[in-house]
Amino acid sequence: MRVLGKGKTALAVQEVYSDAKLYDDNDKDEFDFASEEETVVSPGIPPHNLLVQNTKNPISDYDLFLNNSQYTIWISGTNGKTTTTSMLYHLLKDDGFSCGGNIGIPLAKLQAKDKLILETSSFTLHYTSKVKPNIYILLSITPDHLYWHGTMNEYENAKLKPLAIMEKSDIAIIPEKYKSITTKAKLYTYKNTEDIAEQFGIDISQINFKEPFLQDAVLAMVATKLYSQKIEYKKINSFKQDPHKLEEFKDNNGNLWVDDSKATNIDATIQAVKIYKERMINLILGGDDKGVDLNPLFEELKEYNIVIFAIGKNTKKLLALSKKYNLELIACYTLEEAVEEIKQKTKNKKQDSINMLSPAAASLDQFNSYVHRGEEFKRLIRENI
Repeated sequence: MRVLGKGKTALAVQEVYSDAKLYDDNDKDEFDFASEEETVVSPGIPPHNLLVQNTKNPISDYDLFLNNSQYTIWISGTNGKTTTTSMLYHLLKDDGFSCGGNIGIPLAKLQAKDKLILETSSFTLHYTSKVKPNIYILLSITPDHLYWHGTMNEYENAKLKPLAIMEKSDIAIIPEKYKSITTKAKLYTYKNTEDIAEQFGIDISQINFKEPFLQDAVLAMVATKLYSQKIEYKKINSFKQDPHKLEEFKDNNGNLWVDDSKATNIDATIQAVKIYKERMINLILGGDDKGVDLNPLFEELKEYNIVIFAIGKNTKKLLALSKKYNLELIACYTLEEAVEEIKQKTKNKKQDSINMLSPAAASLDQFNSYVHRGEEFKRLIRENI
């Protein structure tokens, strides 16, 4: 067996198939370009990679390890899929479901499970063509990972791909924008949280989450009702949100800070700042934006009482956009400098402002992960206040 990649997915495959041969760009001379052998492509390797382009029979780890006799629920979309997946697992774990995929546990370690909830990335979907979910939940799709997919159209196509192979016995819940798509699956479309809640008889007044988590909760409850006919308000309200996503905390002076390091694209940041629109916002923005057009973000931010503290590799790009939209921006380049600037601004007095990290960018230009970035953010605030 051949596997492209040497990361988490590839190593998990090799644990199951000890004879699997792993390749990356350093192994071009050893790679048989003429082989018709099935080749598992790790999610992180884009379609324009030379080895991928010369692979005649690429498959995903989903194709390798799943079979259509298993009961699977897949969750995808640009933002909210991790939270929705975690909420759904919280609701269904007592029904014998296991949880994994993009959320952390490689599929290789779950292959023997009969019932699975899988957070599913567009990367995995691009290479998957043999297996399909019993229930597919698709959250909204906004520009992201365009460096990998090439165009927004290709990104959307990857997210919509399962619908083409789903059967009449399967169910898909997707945004109304895609209501005309061709699929055999039973199709439910939704405009917003209220719309999908009403369709399934869910009373959102009994749910203790605000947007954007409210929609995640409702979609998890929809999938639960489709599987078990249960609507469990007490159980969903007992769910605890993971760190680094709109995580609020105060410093010793009572100033409110928000760790939203998981906001790695512009839509996530737009949804985050909307929550605090009536307040003055000190926003730490920047990192690796993956080449996405940031104008829509600045179109939104120009309506706010906001100061931007720019960090990361796209600082100069953010500076140019702030001038274009007449927004105040302080070029800090590093997270440490940005936090220090905000600390000085709020020093010795409680401010009626929101001080938030919601970078609209990936973290790998300066950090190991969004988790590392979030932890550093909190550490810097708690030091020398």
